[in-house]
Amino acid sequence: MKKWKPAPERWVAAFATASKGLGEPRKMFGYSAAFANGNMFAALHEAGLVLRLPEKEREAFLHQEGARRFEPMPGRVMREYVVAPEALADEKAALRGWVTKACRYASSLPAKPVRKAKKSSAPKRRA
Repeated sequence: MKKWKPAPERWVAAFATASKGLGEPRKMFGYSAAFANGNMFAALHEAGLVLRLPEKEREAFLHQEGARRFEPMPGRVMREYVVAPEALADEKAALRGWVTKACRYASSLPAKPVRKAKKSSAPKRRA
């Protein structure tokens, strides 16, 4: 499996500001991400900032120069996810608007059940 590079620094700061107070912050594959009802709606990746949008808003988003569908591995396009264009990192109000739309969308989806931690089947060591 490919080892991903760190997210671009400009997106780390922009994501922190744009997602503040929205959803639940978590890590996904070592990158900062934001979830609502257990559904990821925004995350950092080596490609930049990734957003999950409903179809109508996703199509509008993709009309921005530099925006593209999220393809974490060649031939593996994630259907509802897009990568933000570089210019959006400097447009705080517009970025917050798109992250808010993504959060609203994830909040409208059925909640994902909370997974219980798996118990290890390995025998316990005695001290």
